[in-house]
Amino acid sequence: MTDQTYRDMLVSGASRLREKGLEDPIREARRLLILASRLTPAGLIAAENDRANEAHCEAYEMMIDMRAERLPFAHIAGGTSFYGLVLLSDSRALIPRADSECVVDLALEKIPADAAVQIADLGTGSGALLAALLTERPLAQGIAVERDSNALMLAEENFAQIGIEARVKAVLVGWADWSEWSECNLIISNPPYIRSDVIPDLAPEVRDHDPIQALDGGADGLNAYREIVELAAAQMQPGAHLVFEIGYDQKQAVSELLVQAGFTDLRYKQDLGGQDRAIAARKT
Repeated sequence: MTDQTYRDMLVSGASRLREKGLEDPIREARRLLILASRLTPAGLIAAENDRANEAHCEAYEMMIDMRAERLPFAHIAGGTSFYGLVLLSDSRALIPRADSECVVDLALEKIPADAAVQIADLGTGSGALLAALLTERPLAQGIAVERDSNALMLAEENFAQIGIEARVKAVLVGWADWSEWSECNLIISNPPYIRSDVIPDLAPEVRDHDPIQALDGGADGLNAYREIVELAAAQMQPGAHLVFEIGYDQKQAVSELLVQAGFTDLRYKQDLGGQDRAIAARKT
């Protein structure tokens, strides 16, 4: 035991994070203390005036140090929640974010619950989108398309963790060289869509810890959309659906790419902040 109480730890941790410029240091410190102590939120409130366990202090100080260096909380915890699933998360792929859940919502509207459909996820990263869809559609099969071997390994670990690995074919290939477009009823993608000149201004948690190849969408942020739409227009089966995550200001530009390529029935979803974040279209 130490002379510090859990409240003392919260105060000192929040002060350190405040000095480092984190927006909500009290909330951040509390999350880390819950993680380090393995107490529930209610348990921590009840124990705030108790003397802290020494092992909890050591773990907490280490976590505060990591967070002060702007390591994302999900990387410290080793995982995060997405669409009701607990997924592994580390520097091998983008951290699954709650704003991306609307992409799953929109995609689910395109596939009946009782249909044995084939779903492909282009640039699967952590596998979060595909994992959520296959969990919600138990008759569906999935193809995880990813050119980065480290990201694909993380996706496979997540598929195994939630028990869907038998329904997923993991393919180490870029979408330009992938050959199964015509076999899918639904193709989804959260491609890189941030403009190259914006990358240096991103939060350190994103700029320094997410893979740059998963962020950089080129000069106007649309490079990946152009590539995928062109490939999809040439190879997808008629009636199949294409669903993208998009940047908050890219609805019009991506819509124009889809319409010019002959896609119809465009539909949209907004994220938790009310920003346009997902777009769906049907191949004619």
